[in-house]
Amino acid sequence: MGMVRLWQSLGLLVAALVALPIAVVVLQWAVFGLGEQTIWQHLLSTRLDRLTLNPLTLLFGVGIGVSLLGVSLAWLVSTCRFPGRGFFEWALMLPLAIPGYVMAFVYLALFTYAGPVQTWWRAQFGSSAGFPDIQGAGGVILVFSLVLYPYVYMLARSAFLNQGPAVMDAARILGLNGRQAFFRVALPVARPAIAGGVALALMETLADFGAVSVFNFDTYTTAVYSAWYGLFNLQVAAQLASLLLVFVVALLALERYSRRQARYHQRSSAAPRLLNLGRRGWLATAWCGLVLFMAFIVPTGQLLLWVLETGLADLDSRYLEFFWHTLMLGAMAAVLTAVLALLLGWIRRQSGTGRWMPGAVRLATLGYALPGSVLAVGIMLVFTGLDHGLEGLFGFRLMLAGSVAALVLAYVTRFLAVAHAPVEAGMESIRPSMLEAARSLGASPGRVLRCLTIPALRPALLTALILVFVDVMKEMPATLIMRPFGWDTLAVRIYTMTAEGQWERAALPALTLLLVGLVPVILLVRSSSRR
Repeated sequence: MGMVRLWQSLGLLVAALVALPIAVVVLQWAVFGLGEQTIWQHLLSTRLDRLTLNPLTLLFGVGIGVSLLGVSLAWLVSTCRFPGRGFFEWALMLPLAIPGYVMAFVYLALFTYAGPVQTWWRAQFGSSAGFPDIQGAGGVILVFSLVLYPYVYMLARSAFLNQGPAVMDAARILGLNGRQAFFRVALPVARPAIAGGVALALMETLADFGAVSVFNFDTYTTAVYSAWYGLFNLQVAAQLASLLLVFVVALLALERYSRRQARYHQRSSAAPRLLNLGRRGWLATAWCGLVLFMAFIVPTGQLLLWVLETGLADLDSRYLEFFWHTLMLGAMAAVLTAVLALLLGWIRRQSGTGRWMPGAVRLATLGYALPGSVLAVGIMLVFTGLDHGLEGLFGFRLMLAGSVAALVLAYVTRFLAVAHAPVEAGMESIRPSMLEAARSLGASPGRVLRCLTIPALRPALLTALILVFVDVMKEMPATLIMRPFGWDTLAVRIYTMTAEGQWERAALPALTLLLVGLVPVILLVRSSSRR
């Protein structure tokens, strides 16, 4: 019993480390001096209406965009027979490897007034011919929809495949045609999975800083950065971050509410009977090809062209330093996050169905739903307060704020849920009888963990390491805000170059991140194919 309580205490400690930065951010409303009042008056008179309206516009537009793209593509590849179906089934997941800010600056460079698309347009239709403004809300929504639709596509495709042929057969017996069966039977049954994918896409939209900053589109993430580095006021940055939390909590509550009465346990092991589209199959091929072309081929091809044009001019010692910093931060965060995910999974298994541990694990994995800018502000406030307290009591500082340790802690807090998901799934695949047999032979819990659990979890731990490593490499808000002096990464290099309009020089680090990001996507594709 004493050992179980020790495990539970460790789990509660991990949950408290995640909850502390969030609590500190919310408590900053108690600090409201003359400087904060002046800044808020300025925000109220100039930007606050945009800061509130723009995220709502993005949530509405991106929600519709990823739903239309993800659900339509998932339905075609899972239930219909058309030319190229086998290729598109896995290729449509490739845009998941592209960071949103990379897609943003590629499309901005292509569709801006001086870009090749508008130049060709004016040459064909005259200099007075109008062209949609890519830097408006429509352009931002388009980029986010192309980057994030794979979340909906993966979950919706799995849901449609799990339905099997029985659902559609029952619909046809009731006299429904194909379109009616989709909207009245298949789509409602898949609704929980689709809602989960849309929620993931919208949380990524709220958390984004790089893409919206490239488009100069004001949101709370850009305001947090401006308050910190432009107005030099950490308290106002925290207060803005807490307003962003309102959007996140509301989104999580809405997603949970949408699933409150969902009890769809339809699962079939039978292979689906594919609907032969006939001549219309080429329309399905064209639609899948158009989405893949815009979401993956265009950005990847443009990055390759820029890299070839610059002749790898930036591949020098500075670039290697950026790459080395990115690898170091990714490796440190991935190892620590995987260890904590293993610890949480093991604690959950050891403590059984205790009253506290499920809530503690849920709290510890909440960080993925929080924007990196929110976590960055919270952790900086915690470490700054700790340094001031140590200086007042003992006369020295640890200088934790702005250190590599603080940045790694932000990564771990942000991506613990990413590592916990495969580890928890791996834990569930270990039969309890195996662990009970080992305990009955006199093995201690530590030996069971070392000799039985960890070897069985090697594939899950490897997946967790790779996913967190790539996510850390792509993370921009926390890195940009918290990086120590001189610790620029590939993501920071991309932001610096795009902020100066040097698209070609941002291509090399962007292409590097894209190639590394393909690794987890390929793993997901292979895993999905095996299932």
